[in-house]
Amino acid sequence: MQDINPNQFLGRTIALPESRQLDVLAALFERRGARVRRCPLVSIHDAPDQATVVAWIRAFIADAACRDLIILTGEGITRLVQAAERAGLAEALIGKLQASRLIVRGPKPGRALKNWGLQPNIQAIEPTSAGVIATLASLPNLADRVGVVLYGTEENAPLQAAIRAHGATPVPVAPYIYASEAETSAVVALIDELAAGTIDALAFTSQPQYQRLANVAKLHERSAALQQGLARTRVAAIGPVMAAFLREQGVRVDVMPSDRYFMKPLVDALAEFWNQTTPSEMPS
Repeated sequence: MQDINPNQFLGRTIALPESRQLDVLAALFERRGARVRRCPLVSIHDAPDQATVVAWIRAFIADAACRDLIILTGEGITRLVQAAERAGLAEALIGKLQASRLIVRGPKPGRALKNWGLQPNIQAIEPTSAGVIATLASLPNLADRVGVVLYGTEENAPLQAAIRAHGATPVPVAPYIYASEAETSAVVALIDELAAGTIDALAFTSQPQYQRLANVAKLHERSAALQQGLARTRVAAIGPVMAAFLREQGVRVDVMPSDRYFMKPLVDALAEFWNQTTPSEMPS
């Protein structure tokens, strides 16, 4: 186990465009001496139409033909069970989950399921929607109706089309939404700080964070400043899906954990990166 050096990030400023677990991630950096620049870019909320979510839960519980459930995110299954608890349906939902084949996109939904004594039956061959689609092709006896706990409000048309191609009917539910509620002025200030070179590293943990950053830059004529800032700042991604997305947007990714794609390995990977980086290799 790696020892924590309280001076590992001494003199470094790390920007964290995180909201849901901002305090946890910030503390991991601050314990090692970093100055943390907090800029929440997105918030996560229960779906505003809770009646539709509860109706889905009731239908899922009663539907004997819906024996498979695809869970794309830990947030999704957590919000779904919480909605069931508020509606007095938690016991029935957990019983249905126990009787279902639970197919998860990656490790995070599996960790969330443990909160209710559950574990996934199948994890996708890679933690992407494409990985789920490929995994479905190898599954025997796909249920006639397949529940899908979506990522935010993204309908994931390719996944639903793949389910139909196997002769089944997708039954999606969106238990939560992303809301860009952070003050725009705070996002603009972060872009200006990146461009000025006062931020040493920027750690991304979800795609909506970058999307919000880029949208604000465009609206406030700071796209060039954002590009300049990202070019001179070390960019860390929590895992391969996030890294691939950033590269698709033309963003260089300097740091990514080699395995275990969550917060502590991200902090460890950035520390290791700087341990191996000489001053001449730092961006100017």
